[in-house]
Amino acid sequence: MTTFASTIRAGVLGVALAGAAAAWPAYACGEERNEGSKQSDIGAVTGLAVGAAAGGPLGAVLGAAAGALLGDRYHRQAQARAALAADLDRSEAERERLTRSVTQLDGTLAQAQTTHTQLEAQRTQLDETVQHTDELSFEVGFRTNDDSIPAARVPPLLKLGGLLASMPQARARIAGYADPRGSDAYNDELSLRRAQAVAAVLMSAGVPGERILIEAHGKTESTSAAGDLDAYALERHVTVRVELQGSGQVARRD
Repeated sequence: MTTFASTIRAGVLGVALAGAAAAWPAYACGEERNEGSKQSDIGAVTGLAVGAAAGGPLGAVLGAAAGALLGDRYHRQAQARAALAADLDRSEAERERLTRSVTQLDGTLAQAQTTHTQLEAQRTQLDETVQHTDELSFEVGFRTNDDSIPAARVPPLLKLGGLLASMPQARARIAGYADPRGSDAYNDELSLRRAQAVAAVLMSAGVPGERILIEAHGKTESTSAAGDLDAYALERHVTVRVELQGSGQVARRD
């Protein structure tokens, strides 16, 4: 009886090993099969052979089932490890990207802070210059019966406007004048248009309208002798004076 059982067991073992040997090339070369199927099938064949050797036909069946489960578990663990490694790689790449972004942002903020500091220093210097200057003013002459600003006077006006725009505590007082020829009403209106033309240039340079005061004096301050054309030319003008708000001080310059 023992000899018969041994013979059966040896036969089953031989069949199992033969099946494993026949199936192995397919697992080694079958690229079309997915990795999970390969691992499960290899486990089943291996379990079949080991089970047959240890427990005969029943052992072969149990070994094949256990081997298939172990092979599938091994495959799932390998997949989980690969997915975790991929996630770690992506996380590291994202961390490096964020680090570069933070570094660039720090550089931008530092540059902005430097620019702000420079602008504040320039503004302080301008404020001190104005406060220590007796007079800061600008004058524009006009042709007879005309309110057009001469082209040569526009660039200096724009420069003055830029200075005023950078000094929030300063305002401009613009006064328009006319020579004595013509009626009072006409000269009042003409001197107003001249002052408004100058104000428009300052506002185009960034000076807020609420920091501009406009006065129209017409011919009320004319002192020219009748017929003195040279004196008339000097009286057709607009004066811009820079005032420091809140202090009553007028900053002037010849």
